[in-house]
Parts: sequence; C-alpha cells; structure tokens
Amino acid sequence: MDKLAAMQAFTKVVSLGSYAEAGRQLGLTRSAVSKGVMELEQMLGARLLDRTTRRVNGTEAGLAYFERCVDIIAQIEETELQVSRLHDEPRGILKVNAPMSFGALHLGEAVAAFMANYHDLKIELTLSDRFIDPFEEGVDITIRIAMLQDSSLIARKLAPAYRMLVASPEYIARYGAPETTNDLVNHRCLSFGHSTVLQKWQLTKNGEQLSVPIGSTLSSNNGDVLRTAAIAGQGITKLPTFLIGPDIKAGRLAIVLPEYPPTELGVFALYAPNRYLAAKVRLFIDFLVLRFGPKAVWDDLSQPASGT
Repeated sequence: MDKLAAMQAFTKVVSLGSYAEAGRQLGLTRSAVSKGVMELEQMLGARLLDRTTRRVNGTEAGLAYFERCVDIIAQIEETELQVSRLHDEPRGILKVNAPMSFGALHLGEAVAAFMANYHDLKIELTLSDRFIDPFEEGVDITIRIAMLQDSSLIARKLAPAYRMLVASPEYIARYGAPETTNDLVNHRCLSFGHSTVLQKWQLTKNGEQLSVPIGSTLSSNNGDVLRTAAIAGQGITKLPTFLIGPDIKAGRLAIVLPEYPPTELGVFALYAPNRYLAAKVRLFIDFLVLRFGPKAVWDDLSQPASGT
C-alpha cells in the first residue's frame, strides 16, 4: 500500500475506531487496512494505535499524526478539485441526512433545485429522526432542527425554527383556550416524545425560560402524527412553523398562549471539521442558506385578505 493510501486508511481507523469499519468504507479488507497502518508505524518508528476490546484508539503520537494526515489529505483533495474544476462544477456523490418531516416538506424541493444547477453531481438523501454521527455513517452533511449542544462537528445555521402552541378552532370551541400556562395540565395535549407520563413543555416569558407541566393524552416521535391529531380537534400541540405554518395561515390551527412561545430552535447544517471544505459541501450549504434564509417562507403566518 502506498503512503497516501496508508494515511487514508489510518485516518479512517482513528475516526471510526475500527479496522473493519474503515475497510468497509474504503472498499478494503480488514487485513489490508491493518497492514497499511503497520507500514506507517514501521516507517515512523512509533506506535500509532491502541486496541481495546471494543474500540481502536489513537496514541498520543497517533493523534498528532492523525491531525497532520487529515490536513494533508484535505489539501490533496482540494487540489484535485481545483484541477478538475470541481470548485465551480462539483461532481461525485454528496451524502445528506435530514429529519423526516423537514426533509419531506422542504428539503426535497431544495435538492431538486440544487441539482438543476449541477448536472454532474449525484446526491444521496436519507431521512431519519435519529441523530447520526457523520463520521460513522459516512455522511457529508447532516441537517438537524435543534438547540445545539457542544459538539466536535461544525454547525452553520440555515434558518430559525420557531415553534408555536396550536389547537384547532373546533378544539377551542369545545374545551376553550388556556388562559395561563397552569391551564395546560388540565387540557388535552399532544406531545413529542415516547411517553405521556410526566411531560413538560419548555416555554418562555419575556426571555425567561419556564418548564410547564402538561396533560398529555397523545405522545409521538413524529410531528406529522401530532399535526394530524391537532387538526382533527384532539388537543393542543407544540410544533415548528415549518410543519404547521400553512395550517395557521389557512385557519386550520390557531395559536394559543402566544405570549408564552416555546424556546427557539434552529435549522442547522452539521459537517465534520475540515480546513479544506469540499466544494460540493460548501456550495450546497450556501444554497440552503440563500433558499431558507433568516426569514423562512414557512414563517409567513399572515392570513390572506378575504375577497370582497
């Protein structure tokens, strides 16, 4: 195995913590990957990896070498991109992962519009509400709606993700609208999660965060299920405007307790840190920022004027 291939194999092993998984993603056997790493160790005269029963970890020398290898490989890839004019016309495969509802409602059209500009680029879009590690899954970009925690990934905000408490006019006519947050525990609430037990909603009042107990009658890990139940008059739910904006605008859902908005989230593109970001990744993220922007189309909740 030549030195560059050995370096690529080594960085994959460190990123994934596994010879076998590194080989799978590189299309090599486990023994070939192991041999490549051993050749590097012999050349450098230093042990680069430590094995445990569950994972392969870099030694101190190995981690230092890993950082340099990542930069070197990235520089080579960037040079190849420039030579082949990929900076202007990206080719190859762009792998994207996104949440189910957001992907189906908004990302599908965005991907189609982006592909119209770059005919030589192939895109693999997978939809899943499970948070994935781009390193382990081999994904270029992960789209997530979240309030981000500390992470080794780089995040770029594509758009805000406002949420609203809503119920159908039929529900409000039957049960009344809550006047304070304390009323929610006595209402039929439709909550995002896996259980109806001990549910609380995180709301805000004049910038102060509140944790409010609710009376949950339906819980689901899918926002479309909650939206459908709310429109059918089954309760109050808390959902992002990218999912319920058209329903509010059309009058199918009405905002309740508007002075207590849920904590704000964001739509983020996450990708692995790399000083030389691949053109296909950079161009796609730039495209999404322009398309969704700071004022997303789904946040226009004004109802059309009635005809005369």
